[in-house]
This record gives sequence, structure tokens and C-alpha cells, in this order.
Amino acid sequence: MPAPRKYPDELRERAIREVRSTGRPIAHVAKDLGIHKEALRGWVRQAEADQGERDDRLTSAEQDELRQLRRENAELRWVNEILKAASVFFAQEIDRPRTRPSR
Repeated sequence: MPAPRKYPDELRERAIREVRSTGRPIAHVAKDLGIHKEALRGWVRQAEADQGERDDRLTSAEQDELRQLRRENAELRWVNEILKAASVFFAQEIDRPRTRPSR
């Protein structure tokens, strides 16, 4: 479960919209809205990437897909390790000579 966000989504959208529509410096908009300027800078960059204006970062959809693929990859590696351990166990059972129980 992701950590709760410090700033509400509405504030993020408003700040991004204000930077893009007014052309004011990010630091000034951030100060007016009580947001850390580097947080706002990251939001603006991400919004630009999501709209195809930047090539240097992944879009939000691509980030979500990458996160999901990494999660699946980790799960598959874990399952693979379990299957390897099980196959070793059963191979040892098959190779073990069988003896008759004594009466």
C-alpha cells in the first residue's frame, strides 16, 4: 500500500495548471500555494511527460506498468525458487533406496 500523499490531488492539479497557464516561475507559484518548489517542479515535469512534451521520463502509465511488471517478476522468481526446491526434494525421494519394513 503506497504512503499517503502529502498534498491533495486537487492542489497538485491547480499548481500545475497555474504554472503552465501563467508562465510564472515554479518557485513563486510554490511559495504562494505553500508547496515545496522541488515537489512542484517534479509534478510539472511529470505532467509534461504525460502529455508527450518530454522524452526524458516515463509517463505515469508507463511507470504503473513498470511497477506491475517488476512485482510480477519478483513473484515469478519466488515461485521458481519454490519449484526448484520442490524438484530437488522429490528427486532425492526418488533416488532413495526403498527398504521393507521389519516385522
